[in-house]
Amino acid sequence: MYRTVQDFLNDWSRATDATIKVLESLTDEKLGQAIVPGHNTLGWLGWHLVTSISYFASQVGLQVPISGDVNSIPDKASQIVEAYKAASRQLEAEVKGKFTNDHLVEEVESLGRLMPRGDVLRILLDHQTHHRGQMTVLIRQAGLKVPGIMGPTKEDQEK
Repeated sequence: MYRTVQDFLNDWSRATDATIKVLESLTDEKLGQAIVPGHNTLGWLGWHLVTSISYFASQVGLQVPISGDVNSIPDKASQIVEAYKAASRQLEAEVKGKFTNDHLVEEVESLGRLMPRGDVLRILLDHQTHHRGQMTVLIRQAGLKVPGIMGPTKEDQEK
């Protein structure tokens, strides 16, 4: 759980940098890549990362609007990247402008129970990390270059 706004902002900055690297490795042609037919695609996962920022923000009392139709996955990878960048910057601005450390320990209803806002924000980061990991597997499966996020990839080490 986050107890200080600055701790969240520090983690958010690192997490968004990593997510942007993953999203920027996508191509329009590979947005339909899934592990097997009928499962989540790279496009769906990328767009889900965008829209989940708005969802989790609303759970803690913040507003992060998403431009475009949230129910329609863009067919351009660049649109997903730009929407993610905009939403992540907006969340950062909302937290900076509206939250104090005391706000993070206040309980809100989220995911069917009461929990501190700092917990909800931690779940947002965990959720994003989970889907980013799924995406790296699909990126490799699609024959695209997997970006090094938590260190060099196998391909980076072979150079």
